[in-house]
Amino acid sequence: MTVTTEADSSPMTYSKMRGVIAVLTAFMKQRRMGLNDFIQKLATNSYACKHPEVQSILNMGSPQDTELLNSNPSPPPSPSQQINLGPSSNPTAKPSDFNFLKVIGKGSFGKVLLARHRTDDQFYAVKVLQKKAILKKKEEKHIMSERNVLLKNVKHPFLVGLHYSFQTADKLYFVLDYINGGELFYHLQRERCFLEPRARFYAAEIASALGYLHSLNIVYRDLKPENILLDSQGHIVLTDFGLCKENIEPNGTTSTFCGTPEYLAPEVLHKQPYDRTVDWWCLGAVLYEMLYGLPPFYSRNTAEMYDNILNKPLQLKPNISNAARNLLEGLLQKDRSKRLGCSQDFTEIKDHMFFSPINWDDLNAKKLTPPFNPNVSGPNDLRHFDPEFTDEPVPSSIGCSPDSALVTSSIQEAAEAFLGFSYAPSMDSYL
Repeated sequence: MTVTTEADSSPMTYSKMRGVIAVLTAFMKQRRMGLNDFIQKLATNSYACKHPEVQSILNMGSPQDTELLNSNPSPPPSPSQQINLGPSSNPTAKPSDFNFLKVIGKGSFGKVLLARHRTDDQFYAVKVLQKKAILKKKEEKHIMSERNVLLKNVKHPFLVGLHYSFQTADKLYFVLDYINGGELFYHLQRERCFLEPRARFYAAEIASALGYLHSLNIVYRDLKPENILLDSQGHIVLTDFGLCKENIEPNGTTSTFCGTPEYLAPEVLHKQPYDRTVDWWCLGAVLYEMLYGLPPFYSRNTAEMYDNILNKPLQLKPNISNAARNLLEGLLQKDRSKRLGCSQDFTEIKDHMFFSPINWDDLNAKKLTPPFNPNVSGPNDLRHFDPEFTDEPVPSSIGCSPDSALVTSSIQEAAEAFLGFSYAPSMDSYL
């Protein structure tokens, strides 16, 4: 069978069409990987790249995304382009300090592992990233931004904490709080949707975390159920700060095309400057998904979903309260200048009638009983992690530094690109 479109006069065979469908299907199955990885998958599939719908998606990406169409990838940054935040403040930490026990997550540049410190016997989630993969995709600024944001999270109850970070010649290590209540995505998959009181509790804790980031002039930009964890008591913990944008003043804007397709705000899709209200749009999308089981404007066809986000009116079924309806209409307002939160940010959210049952001081003090208890028996209880991760063997290379004889010039370049990454908190961080 041959398919020809007006936009592309070259014939597309059945096998080529299957290639396009396979790429798009893989995206839907692996949405946790986010927009950047989706664009890269499309860009590296020669059949898919010729398809007009795929071209339109790629053209919406950033210049960095479209560079992927070039068959000759750019070399790693030169020394003059490398990031240097000053001398390392924790030169003694090393991989052999830990027993790496299980893989509990995977991302574009590495893995997250459950690890036990050999000295204090404490459990941590250690995020291990491959420098060469980061540099190849030109993502070093996002990684360093993630580190910077993590350093500011020590004072908020619903943001994952960084204990310290360190590096070897070829890897970066984040030593993070170990959270084992499972992703909100995991629980939504199992239960399909939540009752309104449970959704309100989670939305309130998420809003509190976003409001705190905004108070630091940080826009989160990638809120989705995969980035929202439950701790062992059932409280929210926001994680993965790789797409955060720092130094956005209350009226400031940015314009990078990034996020996850299902949760992109209309102004991002329009490639217009956007502000911190993109986070309130995403809160609306996550609340909608908690109540209804799917994101708003969702379609298995990505181009159709984008069109829905831009043009389709919000449709709400009658099985939610008027307060929930009003909040969703305010958060999922396509015009950001009319969106709830556009003038007074978090204050507008927490004062909304939907949250009237919430005592915000008690919420932030974790005095409110979570509506769901993960009932984990201890750190080794991995029941809420996807077996896709936990069944994977721990790579033997994770816990050791590379042999000095094997450190090539490219690895040395990678090492120099992340000077200043290592961090150990000062004692007053704990006071």
